[in-house]
Amino acid sequence: MKDIIIEKLKEIESKENVKILLAVESGSRAWGFASPDSDYDVRFIYVRPMTEYLRLDDPKDVIEWQLDDVLDINGWDLKKALIQFKKGNATLFEWSNSPVVYKKVPEWEEIYYIGRKYFSAKTGLHHYYGTAKNTYVNYLQEEQVKYKKYFYALRPLLACRYIKTYNCPPPVLFDELLKLSLPDDLRKGINELLEIKKVTDEKTLNPQIPVIQDFIASELDVWKAEAEALKDDHNNDWKPINDCFMRFMTFH
Repeated sequence: MKDIIIEKLKEIESKENVKILLAVESGSRAWGFASPDSDYDVRFIYVRPMTEYLRLDDPKDVIEWQLDDVLDINGWDLKKALIQFKKGNATLFEWSNSPVVYKKVPEWEEIYYIGRKYFSAKTGLHHYYGTAKNTYVNYLQEEQVKYKKYFYALRPLLACRYIKTYNCPPPVLFDELLKLSLPDDLRKGINELLEIKKVTDEKTLNPQIPVIQDFIASELDVWKAEAEALKDDHNNDWKPINDCFMRFMTFH
């Protein structure tokens, strides 16, 4: 599948006349808890020829290439990505730190070095709290639940703990987040859940797991309050990110 994805990326570069700077896995396969039937969520950052950025009618800043049962492939223009770094976009930090990399040019390290200066703990907490809350409210209220959805709540809540502890982008791999200090009964419940998920179809319904259900409910209250209490910590200096764009928009 990796070879197929790499060929798809080459096809995108050729047909769209772009250069891909970074291409990674962004979904459950990157997080480390894919099910047997999980699809591939490929995300990439690309740059167009410089003349495209000088047009009066702005070129589109997203390429939506493929979406089916196996592959979900789309990407962002470098200009869009840098603006999102400026906003502290948590998803973009995840792409930048994905452990599953399909393509990365050496220059991406310099781009991310600049982007990382715009990490916002407040934005990160709001993002991960919102993701967990949405999952809990919409998918974890019935007596029978899809166990995959537990991870979609647990992972962002642990990411909140990581941000609060280290004030930096959290690791993408779920196993890395599990290195945080957790109650023994919760850790045992999560380990059992991981083993079940490895051999379970994503659509299968199973009984709620009380220790995990209770943890999610209690953590939601904690991180809502923490996110609201944090002062605005956005980096409002446009110069480094503008300079970065001016340099790398000629990179095509």
